Amino acid sequence: MAELKDKFWLDAEKAALVVIDVQEKLVPAMNQELYNQLILHVNLLIEGFKALGRPIIATEQYSKGLGHTVAELNGATDQHCIEKMAFSCCGEESFNVALQKSGAKQVLIVGMESHVCVFQTVLDLLDRGYVVHLVKDAVCSRFRGDYDNAISTAARAGAVITTTETALFQLVKVAGTDEFKAISKLVRQRTS
Repeated sequence: MAELKDKFWLDAEKAALVVIDVQEKLVPAMNQELYNQLILHVNLLIEGFKALGRPIIATEQYSKGLGHTVAELNGATDQHCIEKMAFSCCGEESFNVALQKSGAKQVLIVGMESHVCVFQTVLDLLDRGYVVHLVKDAVCSRFRGDYDNAISTAARAGAVITTTETALFQLVKVAGTDEFKAISKLVRQRTS
């Protein structure tokens, strides 16, 4: 059953967070319920990954036209932000280099839009042998139907569909540690 555990069980030593294209000019077009959920949960994951000392890679799709990462995200671009033109993050060589440098074998994916850049990145990462966890409460699209289809199709392709809280507690594994206390404090602040 090692294969099952390797796929479904996140390991803080192997994980990286990828925040895809949460940009200013895309926001008005998004389903606002999904977007508000995304902001809350991406911030929790960013803070969790910072507390665990794990890599965070952010991307921006054609920032000249779509603006930069929204200010509501707590330092998503502090560690590494990559400008891209391809929909899939893997279409940008500097992303591939940054991910390889991180040493991550497991990638948590968050961002927008679920059915375009997020979905295409999920497929490319799976194809390259990464274990991909798509955080369904931290992605959004303009339309709920596109969001739902992206989640279900990503699952069929082999991505693990997870939630923010599930991912964070998998990363710490046990109670009583400093990491657990930091994550537990973050989760208690969650309002939905």
